Amino acid sequence: MKKLLLASAIAALSVSAAQAAPTFYGKAFVTADYVNAESDMNLRANERADKFLIDYDENTVEINSHASRLGLKGSETLSANTDLVYQLEYGIGIDGDNNTFKSRDTYLGVVNKDFGQFRVGRNSSVLGYVNNVTLTEGYWDNLGNSKLESENDLRALNMLDDSRQSNSIVWIAPKYNNLPLELALQYASDENFVDSKNGYGASLMFDQGTGFTAGLAYSKDMDVRVEKADLLDNSNPLLPKIMGNQNYRGDVIRGTVSADLAKYVTYPVKVGVMYQQTDYDFNGSDKEKGLVVSGEMGLTNFAKPASVYLQYNKTDNLNGFGDAESDQIVLGGKYMFKKNMIGHAYVGQNSADYVRPGKIDTVAVVNGKEVVTDTRYGNYKSDIDVFAVGGGLEYKF
Repeated sequence: MKKLLLASAIAALSVSAAQAAPTFYGKAFVTADYVNAESDMNLRANERADKFLIDYDENTVEINSHASRLGLKGSETLSANTDLVYQLEYGIGIDGDNNTFKSRDTYLGVVNKDFGQFRVGRNSSVLGYVNNVTLTEGYWDNLGNSKLESENDLRALNMLDDSRQSNSIVWIAPKYNNLPLELALQYASDENFVDSKNGYGASLMFDQGTGFTAGLAYSKDMDVRVEKADLLDNSNPLLPKIMGNQNYRGDVIRGTVSADLAKYVTYPVKVGVMYQQTDYDFNGSDKEKGLVVSGEMGLTNFAKPASVYLQYNKTDNLNGFGDAESDQIVLGGKYMFKKNMIGHAYVGQNSADYVRPGKIDTVAVVNGKEVVTDTRYGNYKSDIDVFAVGGGLEYKF
């Protein structure tokens, strides 16, 4: 009898341990990219710009890590209808440029078949819940790159993208009568207490499994949340000046449509369109308008599954500055050695106007020394051109 009880106890502990065991997963994605990046800004000989791109020309081969990550996720039964869910995910730099872990989606939550799912922690913005268009990979996976990190680091620029929100709660509604809709709501707490503005957002995705999908999402004071940016005070158009360390917020609305034509005709082609409008709330801003059109076609004359894709991105009023534009076109391909081992190759071109507030000093040489004779402030523009061709290997586990 004692042996039977002991065996039962061991079996119960084994089942409990199996239920509690998390799933370890990750991705390593490394590419080699040839990059040619140029910028220029024409000034008169007796003028110089302060903290702004003037002339820059780079030709280099880069080794890059793209969204490589490690994570743990799992679930545990709380009751007959409710499970606890968790995820701990951190980005890593395979190329060694960044050896620190960077938090990605990291949350603790519960799932109930009647009340839906709640996630609390650091969550992706609900804007990302409607990213149902074919997006470029590797170097050209740059939808969210709208600003330069420094004047010595040129890169291709595009419209604002969704971001991750710390101190946030996401609610994913349960399915109602098997309707092909997924509703998600999000609240992001701004714990900065100084000029704090809490953010919120919502998304609705339509997908009935027929190859056609459509999504609509909105966020306010989440994806547009900028601290300590140099802005131009245009209250006096004759005497504009730089206002340093200004905060600003804004709202974003995004709509997407995609279709898998293979579900309707004999062509193995997927097409998608995304349109987005961003309203920045700083003084003198213009609405940023972004468009993405993409198509991906499966290739049948290879030993393994393969595809080729083409994507065009266009942004008007980049970062909220009028007359700043960005155009990008990318041709790429993927080859599936296995489901978790994917080869990538691509070539692309981006031309953008980078605008930022700054000052230009008029200088003169007096007694052999430069003397500033006049200072003007304004929104100055550099023309940036980036060409890149490359490829690499992605491994998922």
